[in-house]
Amino acid sequence: MRFWLSRPDLRRHAALVRPGSTGAGVTAWFLGTSSVLLSDGHTAVLSDGFVTRPGLARVALGRIAPDQRLVRQAIERLGSPPIAAVVCVHSHYDHALDAPVWASLTGADLVGSESTANIGRGLGVPGRSLVVVGDGDVLTRGAFELTFVESDHSPGDRHPGTVDAPLVPPRPSREWRTGAVYSVFASHPLGTVLLHASAGFRPGALHGTRADVVYLGVGTLGKQSSGYVEAYWDEVVRATGAWRVVLVHWDDFFAPLDRPLRPLPYLADDLDVTLFRLSALAARDDVEMVLPVAWQPSDPFAPPHD
Repeated sequence: MRFWLSRPDLRRHAALVRPGSTGAGVTAWFLGTSSVLLSDGHTAVLSDGFVTRPGLARVALGRIAPDQRLVRQAIERLGSPPIAAVVCVHSHYDHALDAPVWASLTGADLVGSESTANIGRGLGVPGRSLVVVGDGDVLTRGAFELTFVESDHSPGDRHPGTVDAPLVPPRPSREWRTGAVYSVFASHPLGTVLLHASAGFRPGALHGTRADVVYLGVGTLGKQSSGYVEAYWDEVVRATGAWRVVLVHWDDFFAPLDRPLRPLPYLADDLDVTLFRLSALAARDDVEMVLPVAWQPSDPFAPPHD
């Protein structure tokens, strides 16, 4: 019997997990939620960098703030990568809480919407390190070219709106409002990754674009209709011609990162349903689907697993 606070068993989906691998080119690390680090050894780009992961009670009833110690530990665990840009795909706390700390500790630019910039200002990120982008903007960092396409948040955005003044923590989690939402193409001579962290889309926005690999946000997708899931897949994965999909934003982000990742409970989402539906679409389109392991290095452009 399924209880509302029980959660999917990842062992049932072990076939989607790939062994770690590194090549001479680009290496990717998944840090839970939607946080992904891409590095070619000379330049690194980080999406979100959410590692503080405050517990549910604090998020729901208290005030939250980034934990600089946890960010420092994450940087050290990754081998102090040469991060040039920390990109926030939108400005909810599970994306933007820690991003300014990463930028300050590494000297990277903090990139995102004006809401993200105000979150950075609240934590003292200097103006020269704040980069506000809009739809169609392109940034170059090392061999990476970053292209930003405005998108929509997944259905049921709990904290819509913008952050209109410097946000100085600790503050209630609801004050990290959405701001603009982006799909981010990270193009490198070896291939193109699309970071699409939120399970929403704008019809037609990605038509005519290309990506080899999509880091696809699936949070709350198990609560959507099968028609919505198929439209989402078609507008993000099929539209870009990707041959590999790496699933992100599926884990319980109220649990700390020093433990193995676990799915959200069925009350919040249903990863079993999500994986069942997406597996069928991946088989239809001959796309490899991967469930990533936190902190495990991987070559995003390695040949598909047999």
